[in-house]
Amino acid sequence: MQPETRIVGPETVRMLELGHPWIIADSHTRRWPNGQPGQTVSLTDATGCFLATALLDPDDRIVARVLSRDRIQLNSDWMKRRLESALALRRDHADLGDTTAYRLVNAEGDGLPGLTVDRYGDFLMVQIYCDGWRTHLKTIARLLQELVGPLGIYEKTRPQKTRHLEASGDDTHCGRLLQGVAAPPQLEVRENGLSFLVSLERGLNTGLFLDQRRNRRDLMARVEGKRVLNLFAYTGAFSVAAAAAGARLVTSVDVSAGYTDWARNNFGINRLNPKRHEFLIGDCLEVLAGLAASGKRYDVILMDPPSFSTTTKSRFTTRGGTSELVAAAMHLLGDGGLLMASSNHQKLDIADYLKELRRGALSAGCNLRVISLAGQPEDFPYTVTFPEGRYLKWAVCVKEGKHG
Repeated sequence: MQPETRIVGPETVRMLELGHPWIIADSHTRRWPNGQPGQTVSLTDATGCFLATALLDPDDRIVARVLSRDRIQLNSDWMKRRLESALALRRDHADLGDTTAYRLVNAEGDGLPGLTVDRYGDFLMVQIYCDGWRTHLKTIARLLQELVGPLGIYEKTRPQKTRHLEASGDDTHCGRLLQGVAAPPQLEVRENGLSFLVSLERGLNTGLFLDQRRNRRDLMARVEGKRVLNLFAYTGAFSVAAAAAGARLVTSVDVSAGYTDWARNNFGINRLNPKRHEFLIGDCLEVLAGLAASGKRYDVILMDPPSFSTTTKSRFTTRGGTSELVAAAMHLLGDGGLLMASSNHQKLDIADYLKELRRGALSAGCNLRVISLAGQPEDFPYTVTFPEGRYLKWAVCVKEGKHG
């Protein structure tokens, strides 16, 4: 059966001609006939000229996502070819080394918009950001089993009000087993030759952000013999990397006692004595003020905050919050020290992010020289027609004093 036709407006036509894969709800899409999530449609302009085949998600702000610029049938054969292409990219181009946790399918970057698949050792984790994939989930799982052969396949759901859950520390079961055997509650995986514990069932995230793998390797090359401060440490992946690479002292700061315990466990499984390092629980800005007042100084300061976080006393957002954080951190960083600053905020491009770093440095009366800019690794590809896919920013900066 041929997909039904949906007419898009001139602005969407222009975006499609530029190669963008999203159809955003507007006055034209509101006139579309009723459709079901998971239904494929043929997109045309007002004259009936075919533009693309798309996957419907009618209740979302992104009402459809482009699957192909050709007329296709969304069936098992088509999905298998896309999955095989994604696996081939990792095999041929991703520098994985001693790593068993990485992304297998990166949504729009692999031609499966709104769908990601991550590998954690012998298990896979599927996440759906477009309800249109829900009706095709069994087929996707069957194909992944056939192509990869995992012990089990999980789906990690994204519940409503995720910001509230993160702020409250709610340990919600967001992962569910789709097929195969269950993973242990704490599953050990490898990254860059180090071990980390992840949870495929509990929490909004698994405990390891896979898109920072290459940046953790970058950190490891810069910290031997140094004093390192890791802000928003989460489960301590960057801290473990720094300690394993020979950092003299690693101070990890996070507002969550639970994540801090998790970080200590990550130190332990790598035979790194957590007692030789520092773990501070508290709001990062408050902790920075306390460290500065006590005269503490560091050679390397790392900050990888979430795009949004709330504590009982403060709220952090990337826009504006980054500059305040940088300004506070500069008081603990000696001249010639390194600031390693990162953001995963999709709507903040690299130029605006550098402006945030500039505001912070100027507020502190110093300067920052950028010596390296990076993003996500090879297993997180994005197309040049989809700028939203290039979301991760990693800036390595050298501090210069007022008279530098």
